[in-house]
Amino acid sequence: MLPKAMTRMLVTGAVGQIGSELTMALRERYGHENVVAAGHRTLPGPTLRDSGPYETVDVSRRDTLEAVIEKYQIDTIFHLAAILSAVGEQKPHLCWDVNINGLYNVLEVAREREMTRIFCPSSIAVFGCNTPCENTPQDTILGPATMYGVTKVTGELLCNYYHKRFGVDVRGVRYPGLISSETLPGGGTTDYAVAIYYEAVANQRYTCFVRENTVLPMMYMPDAIKATIDLMEADLPRLKHHADYNLAAMSFSAGELAAEIKKHIPDFEVEYKPDFRQAIADTWPRTIDDSTAREEWGWRPAYDLAAMTTDMLDKLTARHLRGDLYR
Repeated sequence: MLPKAMTRMLVTGAVGQIGSELTMALRERYGHENVVAAGHRTLPGPTLRDSGPYETVDVSRRDTLEAVIEKYQIDTIFHLAAILSAVGEQKPHLCWDVNINGLYNVLEVAREREMTRIFCPSSIAVFGCNTPCENTPQDTILGPATMYGVTKVTGELLCNYYHKRFGVDVRGVRYPGLISSETLPGGGTTDYAVAIYYEAVANQRYTCFVRENTVLPMMYMPDAIKATIDLMEADLPRLKHHADYNLAAMSFSAGELAAEIKKHIPDFEVEYKPDFRQAIADTWPRTIDDSTAREEWGWRPAYDLAAMTTDMLDKLTARHLRGDLYR
């Protein structure tokens, strides 16, 4: 059976790092009026606000979610609203409320309305100290050390339950650290891999909050957007997994990232001052086995460290010259 067509889409967390770029990619692909962007407290930029419908939604309050779904006759939700890892450790109760109660509301609405499809991302934060850190398998020990990771494991289980018990077509990937040329860091443990580019362009200096030899899986945002859309458009019979696909593109140390930037900006200097986020990073994998995603829905990344760095620095330098690097 082929999946039903996605026609009217809602993107929660649309003002965030992934959501802001995914919303625009979906609008280009499916029509600007067919993709509703939803944010909570952060105001959207003009591109997001003016290119299609925008609504304010608090996913932890079901009434606000249902009102928008009813207004636009939504059949597909890309559920990206979440509290990230570093902020989640500072506000664990809020992290649970948004990440779990918000997801429960989305899944219940999807079940009751027999919606076409739901996307709910997971994260490498589901893994822990007892998980193999090299070539981390698709099916392995999940032992998160953060509230964010706990909510992501719970979310995977909840999504898979709704698929098996109620037939909700819910899909998701375990994103690695994501690097964007369009959106500033949003409170995650891998934010250093984004901020380092901005500071290299603006100031030629950066103080990194993890050790120089810290290796984590990373991905350039264009690859993350492509993976999200590819999975949502995949034929359902091909998918043996649903809400927990390992996803990988590249792994590198903080020092290797700095060295790659120095090839373009020779005067760039980095100082390493690990903070509480180092302990979080130490529980995460170094490399990921994403062969299941490659086999079941044809996943292939396009960017490695060198290609990403060239593209990031070109785009950020152009923004810096326009005076809107930190917009």
